[in-house]
Amino acid sequence: MKRVWQRILLFSAAFILVNSVWGQAYPARPVRFIVPFPPGGANDVIARLLAIPLSEMLRQQFVIDNRGGANTIIGTDLTAKANPDGHTILIVPGSFAINVGLYKKLPYDSARDFAPVVMIGNGAYMVVVHPSLPVKSAAELIALAKQKPGEIRYASSGIGNVTHLAAELFNMMAGTKMLHVPYKGGGPVMIDLLAGRVSVFFSTVATAAPHIRAGRLRAIGATTAEPSAAFLDVPPVARTGLPGYEVSGWYGILAPAGTPKTAINALNQAVRAALGKPELKSKLLAAGVETVDTTPEQFRQFLLAEINKWGKVVRTLNITTE
Repeated sequence: MKRVWQRILLFSAAFILVNSVWGQAYPARPVRFIVPFPPGGANDVIARLLAIPLSEMLRQQFVIDNRGGANTIIGTDLTAKANPDGHTILIVPGSFAINVGLYKKLPYDSARDFAPVVMIGNGAYMVVVHPSLPVKSAAELIALAKQKPGEIRYASSGIGNVTHLAAELFNMMAGTKMLHVPYKGGGPVMIDLLAGRVSVFFSTVATAAPHIRAGRLRAIGATTAEPSAAFLDVPPVARTGLPGYEVSGWYGILAPAGTPKTAINALNQAVRAALGKPELKSKLLAAGVETVDTTPEQFRQFLLAEINKWGKVVRTLNITTE
């Protein structure tokens, strides 16, 4: 009962804030929801799931705008330079923090050019393989990769993306050498993975789930310490061949720096209210995303910690964009 009242209060607060931004209704027009990936990947799926309740609650359309390319930099830069009036927001994955250490020069300042809105959730990545690859566990993949160094092709959603670093961390810890083939998002990866042109992908659950369930791909391990809630029968990589291995992902929403706090707070309250709805929570869980409840300040502190953490990982693995 306490949680029910908390959600009611969140929704009420969001309604009050929506009608008090600059003394007028907010949003005053449709909100541009930028996804820095092509359609079909996890970020696109999550943004579209969120856009529906947000459009209903805030009484304006949240319009998905896919701006993929350059490992999220194109869509992210577009957001940084957008009018900070609350009518442009951006969904970001963990690679937002990784890029700070990966690129010597970004067209924006990741810490100063954005206003954190809310963290959506986090979850595991899944190691999935094309059915033609004769492996059913992390241990078997390691054994095969050692037999065929440089021959097994693994895909990523982009250089420096979490899907790239997760695979390189696997290579480093296992002593293997799988060949990296970068793409511009999870959607394009799936086209080639399903066709067998690449064999392995450290995928978000949202991207791989329908293909795993349909038997078009084989899941051989979760990257987190515990199984993904979406696939409890798929054991963690750490338990089936690579002790100590762990990678998790997260998703959040940013707005351009300078966006009024009243707009940020209205968006924060609305997203948190939406994430509290059982139907949306269930759909996100099916996509491998376990929702969290954060204020803008909590998300800001999380982002700063992630930037510091992944900067150290990039340096340790000597990952470059060249």
